[in-house]
Amino acid sequence: MHMTKRILVCGAGGFIGGAMVKRLKAEGHWVRGVDLKYHEYFDVTAFADEFVQGDLRDPMICDNVVTEDLDEIYQFAADMGGAGFVFTGENDADIMHNSAMINLNIAEQCVRKDVTRIFYSSSACMYPEHNQMDPDNPNCTEDSAYPAQPDSEYGWEKLFSERLWFAFARNYGLTVRVARYHNIFGPEGTWDGGREKAPAAFCRKVATASESDEIEVWGDGAQTRSFLYIDECIEATRRLMDHPTFEGPVNIGSEEMIAINKFAEMAIDISGKSLTIDNIDGQRFQDKYGFPTPVGVRGRNSDNTLIREMLDWDYEQPLRTGMEKTYAWISAQVKNG
Repeated sequence: MHMTKRILVCGAGGFIGGAMVKRLKAEGHWVRGVDLKYHEYFDVTAFADEFVQGDLRDPMICDNVVTEDLDEIYQFAADMGGAGFVFTGENDADIMHNSAMINLNIAEQCVRKDVTRIFYSSSACMYPEHNQMDPDNPNCTEDSAYPAQPDSEYGWEKLFSERLWFAFARNYGLTVRVARYHNIFGPEGTWDGGREKAPAAFCRKVATASESDEIEVWGDGAQTRSFLYIDECIEATRRLMDHPTFEGPVNIGSEEMIAINKFAEMAIDISGKSLTIDNIDGQRFQDKYGFPTPVGVRGRNSDNTLIREMLDWDYEQPLRTGMEKTYAWISAQVKNG
């Protein structure tokens, strides 16, 4: 039996934060959520004991929501999105400023209010580009982070903030837990508007397509990724937070790597439609969208050696199962318009 804790979830209006609010409430904890926005797909206020709509870039908001009575904080809040948001170049300054400001503010309040147990969600985007050039053999072991060379400012900010939290742990006695998430997906996540990631984007493109249409896939489609279903992410995160000594950083992801064209074909197959893939790249992409094709690294896959050893956790659900659930949810969203 867990003791009931008082927990703050930062980014509770987002995909992973919202899912964590639900999980913590199911465990019987008292939960305060904070976010710029309410959750798009369910009423987070019906789950959280308190929900504060506020901007964590504002030190006053952080002062209000980080209170002395808290036992733990889950820090998911960030300026984020998929390739169409992170790799265009025009959001770089905002991504770095907004996300860093949130972490700086919350870290300071943790010290002031003596809230000493904090989870921070980093990302596989912090891994160096030079280890992810081969789509068949990417290296994403935790100790491969340095020498650092992330391929986006989003990744650089994540790496900085990992270091920020560990520095606060050393100098101010905080207990910090850091995970590096690998492409978390599932129902109740962003699926349109430009910030969505590949699983939701493919589900949307397929769900909105008519029979025998083409769906657009950015790049040559040979680039590889792995994707982890939201419920598995939440379980692994809870295990890390509750571990007495292991602080990370640790990968939380799937090792089921797939080429992006194959992934798009999976979404098509789930739909039962007969659609073809149009790989858009180079000048044709530039002419259509006004920026170079945002494809990111050639290969990326989680390496779960460390998490298996330290937390006795591994992903269990095949990618296809998660995609079936996600496609069903997104196609219902599309139908209900």
